Amino acid sequence: MSARPQHFVRGVLCTLLGASLWGFSGACFQLLLERYHMPVLFMTSVRMLSAGLLFLVIILIRERSALIAILKDWKTLGQLAIYGIFGLFLCQITYLMTISYTNAGTATILQCLGIVLVMIYTCTVGRRLPRIHETIGLVLAIGATFILATHGNPLAIAMPLLGLLWGIATGVASAFYSIYPKRLLERHSALIITGLSMLIGGIFITVVVRPWTIPVTFELGSATALITTILVGSFGAFYLYIQGIADIGPMRASLLGSAEPVSATFFSWVWLGTRFPLIDLVGFVMMIAMVFFVTRRNGSRQNGDGSILALKRPK
Repeated sequence: MSARPQHFVRGVLCTLLGASLWGFSGACFQLLLERYHMPVLFMTSVRMLSAGLLFLVIILIRERSALIAILKDWKTLGQLAIYGIFGLFLCQITYLMTISYTNAGTATILQCLGIVLVMIYTCTVGRRLPRIHETIGLVLAIGATFILATHGNPLAIAMPLLGLLWGIATGVASAFYSIYPKRLLERHSALIITGLSMLIGGIFITVVVRPWTIPVTFELGSATALITTILVGSFGAFYLYIQGIADIGPMRASLLGSAEPVSATFFSWVWLGTRFPLIDLVGFVMMIAMVFFVTRRNGSRQNGDGSILALKRPK
């Protein structure tokens, strides 16, 4: 059933704003890393735990009965723990590490490799060859990564090697993040799954990292940027995106989610003064085009055979 006109407009606006805020939070991370030299593990643990607590408040208000039921289900809690640690945490730590070696725009673009990996997984599980538009998307993704890594010269790596490796790791983590919770999302809402996984992952990494032992000097700018990544990137953007999915459906929402790398690149360039060679912008366009090809109707993200579209990574 198609959305009502007013709901369609609301869904488009919420999805675009949510994706754009994720891109903005990526620029905030770049600021924290470059200007304030804030440790990646400190940022990750504080953000995950704080965002998890915010989600818990909303869950208590909107889905208290579902929360109580899950707390009695040890199997589901174990699955949420796996997702929180190997999904959410790995997504965030690899994304921040990629930014530390490159920039927010490049890191967000490399994250899109996860879409291709989900497609490959879906084809493997479904025992089928990629369709034509999926193959085009795969070629675009490989070409975009090649351009970003070499600037067209196969004999030289244009970005730091560790930046490229962390970027590929971000894609792998994003693919796991998208694939793993399929069965969980068949039983529970995306709000419940992401909120509790974020909280469990945040508690785990906080206990392991002990952020209170990490020396960090807070200034007004760094404190504001960190709070922004929590409220805007890990909570507000996700909430808007979920509303967009409810109004316009997961396929349209995923396509409009392509605003995220555009936003991250824009803020990194205009706000932080990051300079992107023209050939890098060609790679960015190719990767965004890949998203449109791979997520077309009848594509791997529409078949329900192993990939999840309704859950976006809250950064």
